[in-house]
Amino acid sequence: MAQNPALMTGEPDPNTLFVADGASKILEIRDVTREFGPVKALRHMSLDVYRGRVHTLLGENGAGKSTLIKILSGLFPQTDGKITFMGKPYSPASPLDARHNGVATIFQELSLSRNLTVAENIYANREPNTFGFIREKALYDDARKLISDLGLPIDVQAKVGDLSMAQRQLVEIAKGLSRPADLVIMDEPTSSLSDSEAELLFAIIERLKSRGTAIIYISHRMSEILRISDDITIMRDGEYITTLTREEADINKLIALMVGRPLDNVFPPRISRTPRGDEAPLLEASGLSAPGFFESVSFAVRPGETLGFFGLVGSGRSDVMKALFGLLPSTGTISVDGAVRRIANPSDAIELGLAFVTENRKEEGLVLSHSVGRNINMVALDSFTNRFGFMRSGAERASALEQISRLTIKTPGPDFVAGDLSGGNQQKIVLAKWLETRPRILILDEPTRGVDVGAKFEIYKIIRELAAAGTAILLVSSELPEVLGLSDRVIVMHKKRIAADLPAENLTQEQVMTHAAGVAND
Repeated sequence: MAQNPALMTGEPDPNTLFVADGASKILEIRDVTREFGPVKALRHMSLDVYRGRVHTLLGENGAGKSTLIKILSGLFPQTDGKITFMGKPYSPASPLDARHNGVATIFQELSLSRNLTVAENIYANREPNTFGFIREKALYDDARKLISDLGLPIDVQAKVGDLSMAQRQLVEIAKGLSRPADLVIMDEPTSSLSDSEAELLFAIIERLKSRGTAIIYISHRMSEILRISDDITIMRDGEYITTLTREEADINKLIALMVGRPLDNVFPPRISRTPRGDEAPLLEASGLSAPGFFESVSFAVRPGETLGFFGLVGSGRSDVMKALFGLLPSTGTISVDGAVRRIANPSDAIELGLAFVTENRKEEGLVLSHSVGRNINMVALDSFTNRFGFMRSGAERASALEQISRLTIKTPGPDFVAGDLSGGNQQKIVLAKWLETRPRILILDEPTRGVDVGAKFEIYKIIRELAAAGTAILLVSSELPEVLGLSDRVIVMHKKRIAADLPAENLTQEQVMTHAAGVAND
């Protein structure tokens, strides 16, 4: 196996590339550059990808990974450089052209229509038809066969808008794999999946490899990278750094190469806080129910406490958060500061000091066509007006710049369009937006989805600081180590009910999973 000398120096050396012994090369990228005005998103990127191997791209948010896969997927052309696929020059004019050439992409940002069924989404624009009339039975039969072959627990007749984010992610995967491809690109495919759903994907990947399919994989989850990758390429600031095989890699080495510095601890230490006497719950839910979504949920969270929520797909954990924020009608009672409150909509919740970092940033968290600064200040605009109601643009800009610095959002400036940033940087904008409101109760639903290891640590530090200042935090995450590493208590949900309420200290992943799977008392 050829070793890149850049591994020793950390400097990119595109002339000395990794070579996979015994495997046939399917994709060759040489000196590819992509410019957006004065911004160079890719700088002389070079890469080789081989059949039957998983080639992971690893780098911080803004390292150029998404830009590279968008070029390969036909979303836009490179500014310079050459790409060869299947032995021929490759420059797709559109995503459809890329598919016709044998390249399938499963994007991190979902491309599904909420008002269509699962089957209709999977076969959109290519439904089985006769003389232009869709053959619905054939459509649903084909979808059922595909879903069955992939082993996914999805009803093909369900409306996508009625599915959880995890279920939508599985539909996106099925859509991407619904036609044969020589190269499959997967951008953060497990970002919304719990461990059990991710296992389904890993089994699919093994089957693709056995057929000789090449896979380009993007993820920030180190454990899964080391598990499924054959080759791992590190990118930094739009440049190629080095490529390692799985056997040559370990977590510390990958993180150091990715961020350019060692990262000793995944979770920052707790910041000590002295409670003011016997503090009452800041928020309390009693008998909270939303038919079809969750039932009889009761819990309390105190100032400075981080309460984690974990459950498998369909357990109802995210729906509980939506009910607390007035996004989902519910029965039962919600109390804030000991008084029962009616939260009929997000405005009611915000007035009570709640903030909600949603897992669905594309549809619920951002206005992608607006600037970074306007998205950050969107909820707190009233605080930037003078007594005559006019905006204080200087104060608004200064506040946006402060949050950009605090969360290390990689952007040319606050006026840059939010939708043109990487998914991880968009996620940090959503968090910044709610930090501007200085919330007393912060709901975090998948707060580090699509965020790299270095940025995760910065977000974890902010969570610790907020808890130390007395903020009550409700944390939902599909990453069980994240829940255990940050929480004081963990609520485990199973089949839309609370299965356990456990102190986080000395709690193991195995103990949590037995409750999540409903086998704790078997």
